[in-house]
Amino acid sequence: MDLTVVAYVVYLLISVALTVWVARTLSRNGRIFLADVLKGNEKLAEAVNHLLVVGFYLVNLGFVALYLKAAEAVADARGLFEALSVKIGVVLLVLGVMHLANVFVLNKIRRRGVMEREQLPPVPPQGWTTPAGQGPWTTPAGA
Repeated sequence: MDLTVVAYVVYLLISVALTVWVARTLSRNGRIFLADVLKGNEKLAEAVNHLLVVGFYLVNLGFVALYLKAAEAVADARGLFEALSVKIGVVLLVLGVMHLANVFVLNKIRRRGVMEREQLPPVPPQGWTTPAGQGPWTTPAGA
């Protein structure tokens, strides 16, 4: 069997396994984060989480498929390991960038939700005050 084909098979097995592992990890741990962002709406958090995982799979598996072709034929075992290290290294970097992008976007959404919650007063108002310059203790303008 041609070593280039072996490199393709090993690359696909490792890349797909890594993509599935990262997606499952993000899904499992992101569910709690999304529930907080979406103010406890568990059904919406689950739906958004599922959509994010599907998008993650599409982008990463699409990249893995596009990056499959080797620049040159693999001639020996050393070339096989070198080709695999470059290809898997790039896939790991892309997975890491996608993970950081997901966390960044979710954190932005979470911060916006926290800011919206902080705009509400902690207790309802108990009374009103008169605007400055209109109360009984103000002095007339010419005095």
